[in-house]
Amino acid sequence: MLKVFLVEDEIVVREGIKNTINWSEHGFIFCGEASDGELAYPLIQKLKPDIVITDIRMPFMDGLELSRLLKKELPWIRIIILSGYGEFEYAKEAINIGITEYLLKPISGADLIKSLLIVRDNINKEKEEKANLEKFKREMKEYEIDEKRRLFNEMVSNSHPLSYILEKGKELNLELSAIYYNIMLFRINMNTLSKEIILSLQQQLDSMFDDKRDVIRFDYSIEGIALLLKASSKDEILDIQNKYINQIKQILAPYDTVSYFGGIGMPVNRLGELPNSFHEASRAFAYRYIWDCNEILDYVVIADESALTMESINFEKVNTVQLDKNKVENFLKSGEKEDINYFVEEYLKSFSYDGRNSILYRQYILMDMYFVVSGFMEELGYGVGVIEEPFKDYIQMNVQISTFENSKKYIEKIFHQAIALRDEIATKHYNAIINKAKEYIKENYTSEEISLNQVAQSVYISPSHFSALFSQKTGQTFVKYLTDLRMNKAKELLKCTDMRTSDIGYMIGYRDPHYFSYIFKKTQNVTPKQYRLNNRSEGERK
Repeated sequence: MLKVFLVEDEIVVREGIKNTINWSEHGFIFCGEASDGELAYPLIQKLKPDIVITDIRMPFMDGLELSRLLKKELPWIRIIILSGYGEFEYAKEAINIGITEYLLKPISGADLIKSLLIVRDNINKEKEEKANLEKFKREMKEYEIDEKRRLFNEMVSNSHPLSYILEKGKELNLELSAIYYNIMLFRINMNTLSKEIILSLQQQLDSMFDDKRDVIRFDYSIEGIALLLKASSKDEILDIQNKYINQIKQILAPYDTVSYFGGIGMPVNRLGELPNSFHEASRAFAYRYIWDCNEILDYVVIADESALTMESINFEKVNTVQLDKNKVENFLKSGEKEDINYFVEEYLKSFSYDGRNSILYRQYILMDMYFVVSGFMEELGYGVGVIEEPFKDYIQMNVQISTFENSKKYIEKIFHQAIALRDEIATKHYNAIINKAKEYIKENYTSEEISLNQVAQSVYISPSHFSALFSQKTGQTFVKYLTDLRMNKAKELLKCTDMRTSDIGYMIGYRDPHYFSYIFKKTQNVTPKQYRLNNRSEGERK
């Protein structure tokens, strides 16, 4: 029920309005009264009514001054002004303030109730619209996540002009403008935890990053996140990254079985230089395949380690044990093609200066990597011949071992071949998962309870993994796919049947007919009734 507050200096009029109207019968609560604006103002602040009825001419504070204050502090309040004849100037000012109704005295109880009911219906309609919009926004959250993921990839690849990036950010309510930037890539493995603990951790991480001025969170690949840090100076960007590193470690500290890894890039002072920051962050992030410990590495640490490695000039210090083949095997199993160059570069850092310049050693490492990759191919069921052999002939051998860079390129090439074949198998598996998910959606789209979590559970993978996978394989988010399916079915029923729109909405999974009409208009640009009418008109013309 809506609350009504009355402000009227004439006690007879005030008592008459208060006592002659059956408020509850019409869906109202009479919550308070006052004889002038000055007395009314603190009471209205406290009671927060939905509707204020006020006389326009009162001592101490008149109705217009009260209305100005209320519209500034409590803008949702509807105000009905009561005014005598000959006060047209007041009426014009009332319109400028944003008064809902302007009624002339004397007014009967019936006329006042008539105006109140109109205001009530408008308030309820707006509340319904707002509730529908909020529900729509929640349902479209996955779409926003997917759009943000796409925007991040565009920012770090320099594939679009700055004006496009800023405009796209504005569409997603992201404030991208800053003086300094940095990128942090991060991944947490929570497979050993219960669903309840995973949900709790995700909520803690969400609250740490959501609606913050100094960081924007993006989904990065499957199960990973990217943080865009923003600041007004280089020192501040370093303070911000340390703040979030400490907060992340603090949240994860109680969970011994959780593994995590992060890579931090190089601070830059232009949005167009983000690819440089991303490159350094990716180099640091590639160490997740090399180090077994939980760590968040800064690009400076990686650079320092490179410098120390290159200082070694004794061939005896070339340590083949450091080139742990298990790390290569693990990378081939779980690494991503985007990480290949970074991984190979960081993995081969154990080469000393003399090792890099030894033809014999380069020949050894090439053969070693070839046998590891060939073994992995055999595990997948491929023959050895699918990977390009080193040293097929004398000319090829001379090219491959002529420089350290050429040797590295060969290793990168066979890694690309191996991971492409691995992903080919995975694609067949993932296609089967997506097809199974589509079948589940087709069978259950009429249920209001169907959700991304429910569908992900039906194909036995995590919701975040399923969300990224579904978008990758279908080109649209789960919610968009489900909504399109429902809208197409609704259009079919509107064209081919005389069913009521509320029944059609119920049949395709919308128990609330108002929300069905809202989302139909939002996605199809016409109401269900207009769509039916338009299609029948076209049919008659034919």
